[in-house]
Amino acid sequence: MIKNTKIDVNSVLGVLLALVAIMGGQMLEGGHVSALLQFAAFVIVIGGTVAAVLLQSPVKILISGVKMSKWVFYPPVRPYQQLIRQLIDWAHLSRKEGLLALDEYADLVADPLTKKGLQLIADGSKPEKLREILEIEVDTEVSFQRQSARIWEAAGGYAPTIGILGAVLGLIHVMENLTDPSLLGGGIAVAFVATIYGVGLANLFFLPVASKLKTVINEQLVMREALVDGLVAIASGENPREIENRLMSYFVGAK
Repeated sequence: MIKNTKIDVNSVLGVLLALVAIMGGQMLEGGHVSALLQFAAFVIVIGGTVAAVLLQSPVKILISGVKMSKWVFYPPVRPYQQLIRQLIDWAHLSRKEGLLALDEYADLVADPLTKKGLQLIADGSKPEKLREILEIEVDTEVSFQRQSARIWEAAGGYAPTIGILGAVLGLIHVMENLTDPSLLGGGIAVAFVATIYGVGLANLFFLPVASKLKTVINEQLVMREALVDGLVAIASGENPREIENRLMSYFVGAK
């Protein structure tokens, strides 16, 4: 069901524009871009944020969330027209040859949810029971995906605080070296840049990534709901034309 498509231009432009805006603003103020490149501040903010997310998230969810991040730049396609066409073909077949004829198609389907639905239909499951089973599958899948996406939201919450922690550490370093002016610049730089890293990463990357993933998950949920509705309609022996009209209503305004 989930297949990647071409790159999302909006996401790429968003990241590039954010970098240009920050670096360009720094240069317009008369500063140097190199002043924003502080390895110590980067280690504090990224290391602390990753550690906090690791502490709150099970490894399975963390790995899933990282893998899902590719959806920001390569979002899954929504082949809803193909889905509807396939369901209608199965509806015609079931009315012509009986529900048992769908069993052979179950072995040809790669999507686990579709495979299970066709097998249950062929086994003679009641429509209401079929819906119950498939909806549990969908709810479980979507719940796991949403938990995975929340690691980015969590990172967006932790990063600014870790940035403040980095600023405090930098100021401590400054206070320890008040008698040596040559060491003050580095500590002050870490202090301010750490704050920039924390706030910037949270608001320009982590939180937008979380929101984008939620949008993709919701779009995939619509596909799942349409699939379940179509399979239940086939099991109920509904007219293919009626099924098609109802399924199209799921994707009003879709491209």
